[in-house]
Amino acid sequence: MKLCNIKPASTSITTKLVLVFISLLMAVITPIQMVQIAHADQYDDQISTLQQNIDAYNAQAAQLAAQAKTLQAAIAELQNQSAVIQTQINISQIKYDQLVSKIADTEKQIKDNQDALGTVIANMYVDDRITPIEMLASSKNIGDYLDKQEYSASVRNQLASTISTIKNLKSQLDKQKADVESVLEKQKAQKAGLVANQEQQQSLLDQTKGQEAEYQQLVSNSRQELANTAARQRAYYQSLLNSGGGNSGVVGSFQYTNWSGNSPCGSDGYPYCGVQDSYSDPWALYNRECVSYVAWALSSRFGRYVGSFNGSGNAYEWPSSAPRYSGAYRVSNPQPGDAVVLPMMGDFSPIGHLMIVESVSGGWVHVSQYNFYGTGEYSTMDIKTSGVVFLRFQSK
Repeated sequence: MKLCNIKPASTSITTKLVLVFISLLMAVITPIQMVQIAHADQYDDQISTLQQNIDAYNAQAAQLAAQAKTLQAAIAELQNQSAVIQTQINISQIKYDQLVSKIADTEKQIKDNQDALGTVIANMYVDDRITPIEMLASSKNIGDYLDKQEYSASVRNQLASTISTIKNLKSQLDKQKADVESVLEKQKAQKAGLVANQEQQQSLLDQTKGQEAEYQQLVSNSRQELANTAARQRAYYQSLLNSGGGNSGVVGSFQYTNWSGNSPCGSDGYPYCGVQDSYSDPWALYNRECVSYVAWALSSRFGRYVGSFNGSGNAYEWPSSAPRYSGAYRVSNPQPGDAVVLPMMGDFSPIGHLMIVESVSGGWVHVSQYNFYGTGEYSTMDIKTSGVVFLRFQSK
């Protein structure tokens, strides 16, 4: 049905021109406003990359540290072996010295006996020059003569036996000396090999520790860069908040409004309020991040089961990791206690954002969250149901 126009034509035309002008003005102003306030965390990609670098450097440093410990243990074992071998060498050296002393004593005994034997042999030689008739003539009787003959034979046998024994002893000592010298040389060679191996291990250990120090320095540099980026991030958001912007916005198909502004960490009961990203919570998520807050709220406030995410806890990963580790499942009819996943898009790249449903009203959902403006603090807002994923967790 067409309605009659009850106003003058001139007035009608004027009104239309005004409306057209206002429409054009809104078309120009609105995109500018959305571009200004449609920021969740423009520094997330930088921070995420830096954090990944830190994790990689820490992992490499830990690997090198473990390798250094292994090498240190190997060096300690080699040092123990060296000490044992040195003790064996010391024992062999003592035996060697004892044998050398015995050999010297034996040689002296041989020389003394040779001197004594020389005198005896000389006397015996003189006795040998005496003919049996002369010996018989000089003897008192036959018995005395036989005694002299038997004595001479006994002396000869005894001296011959003594000389043979001493020579055998000297031969045995010479052999023992050669054996000990051989063992001593082998042990010295073995120790030299161990020392060379130990020096090589120590060189590798020093090199490994040097590489570990380099990675630790990289970690330190990255942490400093991360701190600087976080400082720039906080300054940016503080300026945005001071200007009165950021209460609503659009990112792709995601819409939010009525942002509450930040409240201090812990004002809502969330307990992990140390320095942001300084440690992990019970679900292996960095503290004061959106994911850590939602995991805590699900478990503590709504009594839902949340398992450890095992390194897959970034917001954009929840649609796949939450079902795998916690038995969650997607729903299209959100209700209080459901997790809300904002996938990677626009300024939320590369890690997305996570919220939890507090209440539902028509096509709008009231959510609570942490770190929406990158400061690790609590806030609430209303979002449209479009452009997000809802996950429902099972009761404990």
